[in-house]
Amino acid sequence: MRHLFVLCSFLSACSHAPQVTETAVPVAKTADLGHEPDDVETSDAKNSFGLKTVYFPYDSNIIVGESQEALEKDAAILRKHVRLRIQIEGHCDARGSIQYNLALGERRARAVRAYLIEQGISADRLSSISYGKERPAVPGDSEEVYSKNRRANIVVLAD
Repeated sequence: MRHLFVLCSFLSACSHAPQVTETAVPVAKTADLGHEPDDVETSDAKNSFGLKTVYFPYDSNIIVGESQEALEKDAAILRKHVRLRIQIEGHCDARGSIQYNLALGERRARAVRAYLIEQGISADRLSSISYGKERPAVPGDSEEVYSKNRRANIVVLAD
């Protein structure tokens, strides 16, 4: 219950945060994500519709390498299925405070949203949420586990 209160408090405090613009997409060509490039998998979220999970470097919301390629494929799927509306879920690894990771997860989700907008996907089809470190994809405390939890899932809301 405490985590829900903290999440609600954080989200209400961020309601006045500036919106991400279409040109504010942090993108890099290469980086070490902590796992092999072929690890970009179908989203671990339910209702993924074949959309991919996007992974991030430690303490970053920069879209890099294989994650950029995954988002380009996701954009192609979304262009093909014009009625799909999605929610982008930002996640973090177990390190850092709850508040810090909620903010980082939000930056990750918004970076993915902005990237998809740059790829021609209408902003009204995209929403975002941060779960911080509260919903790990893989339990554990190793660098390999952490790298799989620094992610953004894409969940289909309607088709």
